[in-house]
Order: sequence, then structure tokens, then C-alpha cells
Amino acid sequence: MHEESLCKCIVCDELKPRDQGIRIVTEFICGSCENEMVQTDVMDEKYPFYVHQMKQIWIHKNA
Repeated sequence: MHEESLCKCIVCDELKPRDQGIRIVTEFICGSCENEMVQTDVMDEKYPFYVHQMKQIWIHKNA
């Protein structure tokens, strides 16, 4: 697999194939993190972590 076809997920920080996730603005979220995020209840202890990671999209864009 070529290096340029890999993207770093802003949630799990792992390199994943670019076709196995989504792009929001300039950032990448892998499919497994996307699935976990959308299934996470707001009362789950992981929820604030996901909110924080999503905020990074806007921080990087405006930096």
C-alpha cells in the first residue's frame, strides 16, 4: 500500500486507507472511529473525548 493512500485518523491517531473513512474539512476519521462515535450515547464516558477530537478539526482549520 502506498504511503499517499494512507491518512491519519484524528480520533485514534492511526494510519488507515483513505477509502476507509471520511474527510471533514481537511481532517480524516477512519470508518471504525466514525461508527463508534455515532453509536456513543451522550452519557457515555467516551463522549467528551469524541467532542474534543471533533473540535480539533476547527482548531486546525483556523490556526
